[in-house]
Amino acid sequence: MSYCRAEGKDKIIFATAEEHAKESTVKLPEPEERPGLILPDGEINWNCPCLGGMATGPCGVEFREAFSCFHHSQAEPKGSDCYDAFSKMQECMVQYPEIYDKRSERGEDDEEEDPMAALAAESAKKDDKGSEESNKEAKKE
Repeated sequence: MSYCRAEGKDKIIFATAEEHAKESTVKLPEPEERPGLILPDGEINWNCPCLGGMATGPCGVEFREAFSCFHHSQAEPKGSDCYDAFSKMQECMVQYPEIYDKRSERGEDDEEEDPMAALAAESAKKDDKGSEESNKEAKKE
């Protein structure tokens, strides 16, 4: 025989071993399917935990602009037309190293080359190379 008493806002129920042995009759609702990064209408779900708060941090506007550009990009390779947006995002992130510099959390040395800096340098080399080729072609004409 179970026993029940109330103490303030709490209700205390003592149950017997026989009552615990019975199978529960409580029916839980089916879990709702959570949307992922891309919503059914094709838009970006900025509340997705997979973004790790990037969309709401101090560089959230820049991140959303860059990510939106990449998501909607029709260029080949995808996102190649978003260089300016990603550059603005990177410039913003450099201003907040305590938030966006994760190398120290991973235990990496600060002397190790920053992958974003490497990409920027590589891109700059390509731009310089493209400019040189354009100049050579202009001189030939």
